[in-house]
Amino acid sequence: QVQLAESGGGSVQAGGSLRLSCAISGYTYSKACMGWFRQAPGEERQGVAGLDSDGFTLYADSVRGRFIISQDKAESTLYLQLNSLKPDDTAMYYCAADPRRCAWASLLRETTYTYWGQGTQVTVSS
Repeated sequence: QVQLAESGGGSVQAGGSLRLSCAISGYTYSKACMGWFRQAPGEERQGVAGLDSDGFTLYADSVRGRFIISQDKAESTLYLQLNSLKPDDTAMYYCAADPRRCAWASLLRETTYTYWGQGTQVTVSS
């Protein structure tokens, strides 16, 4: 059974940093697409960052230059480094994965992914 478990969320002041982790178990993901999404209260879930099986990344305009997605295949873990955080970054953050090869342009679409974690809360105060 595939399971994704996020951790690393918390409360920080504007300008601070956090690193989110997503532990993946249940399958080897050598060709997987992986992504991070977030959902603020009253808003739809949106793609934040994605990583395809060739190592190419895609970021939402709102986080490009501040967030960094990476993976450690040996530890089956996906990361999202959040820097220069703003109050608008406050949301529940979710990791997602899919074992199929995917198009780079689809990395920020929810429909790309089969497996999802339960989320970790990030709160940024001004």
